[in-house]
Amino acid sequence: MKTSAVGETDPVKTDAMEADLRAVGLAAQAPAFTKPPLRLKIAVLNRIFSPTGGGAERYSIALVEQLAAVHEVHVFAQEIHHQWPSVHYHRIAAAFKKPRWLNQLWYASATRQATRHGFDIVHSHENVWHGNVHTMHVKTVQRSLFEGLKGLPLALRRLKVALSPRLLTYLGFERVRLGARPGVAVVAASQLLQAELLAQYPHVVGRISTITPGVAMPHRLTAQTDARRALGVPADGPCIAFIANDYARKGLPTLLAAAQGLPGVRVLVAGHPGQIARFKTLAHTLGIDQRVHFVGPQADIGVVYCAANLLAHPTLEDTFAMVVLEAMAHGLPVVVSASPYCGIAALLTDGENALLLSNPQDPQALQTALQSILGNPSVHQRLSKAGYSFAQQHSWQAAALQYQAVYDSLGA
Repeated sequence: MKTSAVGETDPVKTDAMEADLRAVGLAAQAPAFTKPPLRLKIAVLNRIFSPTGGGAERYSIALVEQLAAVHEVHVFAQEIHHQWPSVHYHRIAAAFKKPRWLNQLWYASATRQATRHGFDIVHSHENVWHGNVHTMHVKTVQRSLFEGLKGLPLALRRLKVALSPRLLTYLGFERVRLGARPGVAVVAASQLLQAELLAQYPHVVGRISTITPGVAMPHRLTAQTDARRALGVPADGPCIAFIANDYARKGLPTLLAAAQGLPGVRVLVAGHPGQIARFKTLAHTLGIDQRVHFVGPQADIGVVYCAANLLAHPTLEDTFAMVVLEAMAHGLPVVVSASPYCGIAALLTDGENALLLSNPQDPQALQTALQSILGNPSVHQRLSKAGYSFAQQHSWQAAALQYQAVYDSLGA
């Protein structure tokens, strides 16, 4: 398998790695319990249950696939694009598509009515006021609204919230969700987020834990040329993957600016289609539109990783960044924002299993990091192998075992 900038053969696709992938397999496996747990009836709340929805949605889906091997799992969602043996799906009508806050209020009320009886665990990935296990994926509304404000600015912001049904709904749900409620467990998707939750809502101390995302090691890797053909991306030149739904917040402007100084290098952008037009214009303005390829959301995101030579994730804010872990599982070197911009960075070692950006808004620093990988096959191979080893240590089976411990702690 040829690449244009990282050596004659792609160091990712080694025989040893291919053997590891075949051994792991693609199908979800039941968690390795020391003793079989009591079979529970679990309701999972996730408004959009689709692999293209984003990191929180993929987290919820992967966990459901694990839990369904042991428990009776019911999913309550407004959008469902997933099928899994033995999972029960319940579609909640979207009575109010807009405004979003009114739809959130409707969804919370409807799921409360649907799950109030007959379930051992109600596990919510959504901002609702009910449920006894709450997984938090993003920074708090409280922090977003009030961080850094004092005096008159704080008073004015409080007045704005008081006069806004939208803000009152989101903030009210969160305060009930994270308030002093015995018998309710809170799970943060990263240590970075857990620290924020404890700072904003100290009542959760003693009943909060961190369960980071896992990853499904792919059982095989599609040839790079085949993956690019499937995506409509030219086969020539090295390719940098960028995967996000919020292009601006996850750092695409910085990546496009960096790509100006990397002639012959392509950028492969996957994610929500709503922002494509804006960033196509930016790529054209920068004079690199012929090297930037927007492929939209992908049900099988693995094809994007297989088409690329590395992943760039210069995010401005990410509680964890599952895309980094997924890229590593596919053997890609990664360049990612350092902590506190990105939660997974706290688990990584700069120069050993990833390259970390102290300033994700510095295009020159990003360009230098990318070039150090693309122009040096030994660096590419070292980061590829170390990242792959890191991914192997973070399985969804292990995450499911941790959730079982949370369920057990509630006496379920």
